[in-house]
Amino acid sequence: MNSFDLFGYHFINQWAGHHPVLDKLMAFFAQYALELYAVLFLLAWFTLPKSDSDKRHAMVVAGFSGVLALVFNAIIGQFFFRPRPFVTLPKGTFTQLIPHSFDTSFPSDHTSGSFGFAAGSWKKASFWVRWSFTILAVLVAFARVYTGVHWPTDVLASVIIGFVSAKIVWLINPLFKPLTNLGLRLFHYGKYSKETSKLVIKKYAK
Repeated sequence: MNSFDLFGYHFINQWAGHHPVLDKLMAFFAQYALELYAVLFLLAWFTLPKSDSDKRHAMVVAGFSGVLALVFNAIIGQFFFRPRPFVTLPKGTFTQLIPHSFDTSFPSDHTSGSFGFAAGSWKKASFWVRWSFTILAVLVAFARVYTGVHWPTDVLASVIIGFVSAKIVWLINPLFKPLTNLGLRLFHYGKYSKETSKLVIKKYAK
């Protein structure tokens, strides 16, 4: 194990087990990132102005960015295996706050997915969405090391994977327009909203 990972891991993980409230908070972020993002996605989708189709499309792109990041992780995991800290380090030299399987530590699925969602939202999503997604992604990355289940370079690499995934999905974002339009039609948003339809009818009625 390289010196950067050892130093970074112990520097962050040394605080675990000494502050019950912080421990519970970090354990929560480390384990329930997907659920938290699901809540944020739903809030964004249903609270945006009904006519705003572009920002809703940005949410669709952000969602697929996170999914692509996880696909990249799965591929990397097939060719590279790194033992987790609680497997490598001697007992008594670390604190593990959450249970975890003994699968590969590199890269971090939680962090890759989180930064895929966050970076995917940076281009066109609402201000509060961009910031909430990004803050949550940073907390998740930190929490995965704090709770003892990842090395620092696991999460750093995952940040890059999330960012690259978002770049790729935005390049091909027109492919996801039909899915966005399906959602808009289902909930009567954007060009399918009743308000928009009335405006169009009035325009052509003149």
